[in-house]
Amino acid sequence: MIKVYKTLENKLNEVNKITNDCWVNAINPTENEIESIQSLGIPIEFIRNPLDIDERSQTDKEKGATLIIIRIPYYQGENVDIPYITIPLGIILTGSGIITISRHKNELIENILNRSMNSVSTIKRNRFVLIILFAAATLFLNSLRKIKNNIDVLEDELQSSVRNKEVLELLKFQKSLQYLSTALTSNELIFEKLQRYEFFKQYPDDSDLLDDVITENQQAIEMTSIARNLLIQMMDAFASIIQNNQNIVFKIMTAVTIIMSLPTIISGFFGMNVAIPYENNPNAFLYILIFSILIMVIIAYIFKKQNWL
Repeated sequence: MIKVYKTLENKLNEVNKITNDCWVNAINPTENEIESIQSLGIPIEFIRNPLDIDERSQTDKEKGATLIIIRIPYYQGENVDIPYITIPLGIILTGSGIITISRHKNELIENILNRSMNSVSTIKRNRFVLIILFAAATLFLNSLRKIKNNIDVLEDELQSSVRNKEVLELLKFQKSLQYLSTALTSNELIFEKLQRYEFFKQYPDDSDLLDDVITENQQAIEMTSIARNLLIQMMDAFASIIQNNQNIVFKIMTAVTIIMSLPTIISGFFGMNVAIPYENNPNAFLYILIFSILIMVIIAYIFKKQNWL
């Protein structure tokens, strides 16, 4: 799918055809759409590389076009093995416009369209690229905050858990953090390389914005590192908590089993086929019942004092 946007009257508008100073956004384009983009003089590898889900962050120049590939967070859903992964986003900067290419519809582009309709300009192409890069760094921070919130919820559940389900949920987010960490590190190398490009040094505001992008990315790297270390420690601690909770359950079950077995033992004595006290007493059953309950209460009290119940 291809959509074309252009700044008209200081507002980003969708237009019907590709013109100068426009933004072409391609999401999982078809072969015909790839050919239409290539007809703008774009090298074919600049178009296909971002569509490879495993493509690493990189930058390249060829035939007057500049390719920037970064990896951005992508939320797959709650009921998957890895909720957050990263996917490549290609940004092609040409003399006549900007092209963004991605395999999947993503939150970054949606954020730019939904929140920045009046704050971006397709005419200021360098600034537009930097806005995309800044939005990518911000998206990492937002994804990290969401992961942290999910971990906090699981932390509360783990305190009383005797199952492995919550630990396995934490393992999912540990995998997500690994994906984010790897992507952030590779993006950082690209951002530092972009600092050496002359067209990002033409205006002081652009240079400052690129510095902000690098700062946001470094903050995300630090947050990811902290979250990973804390998560590893949490998983070790909560594995011990779960084992301890299981031991407590077993201890309570053992104590209850002992208490419940006392009437059986007592009734077993009085059920023997020999002469026993009170065998001719019409209230013998009541006496045995009261005696059994009394013994159960005494043993339960002793167990309670020992914190076994």
